[in-house]
Amino acid sequence: MTTSKSVSKSRVNFKLHAPEAEQVYVAGSFNEWNPTSKALRLGKDSVWRTWTTLPAGEHEYRFVVDGKWVEDPAVEQREANPFGSYNSIVSI
Repeated sequence: MTTSKSVSKSRVNFKLHAPEAEQVYVAGSFNEWNPTSKALRLGKDSVWRTWTTLPAGEHEYRFVVDGKWVEDPAVEQREANPFGSYNSIVSI
């Protein structure tokens, strides 16, 4: 995940290497944790990618890979969630 800042919002790029996956989505505090609202597209390099524009602040998220919720392995900042796992965090 990377960010590109503007005045009040920033473009956030999400990516996940998951060559065996059939569907990947990102769900988080920015889309009401909807597990199918933001799909990633698979590139020729077996990396799934998408982007969204987010306001300043901290945003929690997880990837949904073939229906299974997973953390972003490329992000160190995370927060415990009520399900016994962790949410990844992007700070703008």
